[in-house]
Amino acid sequence: MTSLQIGPHTASPPVVLAPMAGITNAPFRTLCREFSGGKGLFVSEMITTRALVERNEKTMQLIHFDASEKPRSIQLYGVDPDTVGKAVRMIADEDLADHIDLNFGCPVPKVTRKGGGSALPYKRPLLRAILRDAVANAGSLPVTMKMRKGIDDGHLTYLDAGRIAAEEGITALALHGRTAAQHYSGTADWDAIARLKEHVPEIPVLGNGDIWCADDALRMVRETGCDGVVVGRGCLGRPWLFGDLVAAFEGTGTYTEPTFQQVAAVMVRHAALLGEWIGDEKRGVIDFRKHVAWYTKGFAVGSEMRRGLAVSSSLAELEDLLGRIDGDQPWPAGADGPRGRTSGRDRVVLPDGWLDDPNDCTGVGADAELDTSGG
Repeated sequence: MTSLQIGPHTASPPVVLAPMAGITNAPFRTLCREFSGGKGLFVSEMITTRALVERNEKTMQLIHFDASEKPRSIQLYGVDPDTVGKAVRMIADEDLADHIDLNFGCPVPKVTRKGGGSALPYKRPLLRAILRDAVANAGSLPVTMKMRKGIDDGHLTYLDAGRIAAEEGITALALHGRTAAQHYSGTADWDAIARLKEHVPEIPVLGNGDIWCADDALRMVRETGCDGVVVGRGCLGRPWLFGDLVAAFEGTGTYTEPTFQQVAAVMVRHAALLGEWIGDEKRGVIDFRKHVAWYTKGFAVGSEMRRGLAVSSSLAELEDLLGRIDGDQPWPAGADGPRGRTSGRDRVVLPDGWLDDPNDCTGVGADAELDTSGG
């Protein structure tokens, strides 16, 4: 398998960058795309439909795509069918993107407590209404959706949601093999991905969860029969993973194991791209701080140096500090493993009475639509 068809767009190899709040902005997508040689599909961070329709200033910056991004993929979050429909129509009419992905997988409390994200598919009629309005307003743009297994092990929704999506014209489905209650803890359930593929064989199903290296992606496809993979936390501090994924699926080469000097060069470029995108070098370097621990994982950097890197405020300062670290260090053993958040939750924060009746959709109000984007 070397390609994935999303409407008129071909992703070859069948690899998708998962939307991550505060991470998958235009600069990070640029890095990932460069390492992949332009192959694959790279999706924006989450955009709130209400904020888009109201043309919120921050949101309008987040939907900026570099001229080289083809196709332009945007992920939307919304809970009101009418607002979602308006946002999709705005994207189609104003040529803001070439592909729309709908988020039904976000597990964070500020989203689920209002009935959004991974809580929403429990309300089957509401999910169907949102998907129907999105597809009806998309014109020729393909609409896909990303979801989790369900709220918790006692309230799984992914098979019903998958069938509803197929019936309403969704082009492809992505499943993160965890419940909202798991958040990012434990192990992703790849068997659920296989079951979803068997349940909706008529549309592509992509697997997400615990892809830490290129071989994991090949193993997921082999074990689940999924049509492609969605990579999230595995690429944090490792945008070159997308080059490895291309090599793995095409069988054309070896994987990247950069020295620290090579990693440092990527770090500086990442910070510089953020500064250019934001329009302010200092703010770009400050925004980059969150990436420092991921890029330096496993290297002999030292706690004091890590703290220094994490408070740097200019490219010159960042470059100077990185230059003091042994650049000949090889790629650390084990650095390909898990990274990013691993927390779980005992329970999912939901609206009062949310689980009483999956067909009662009265618990979702206008305040469930966030007024800003980015997660």
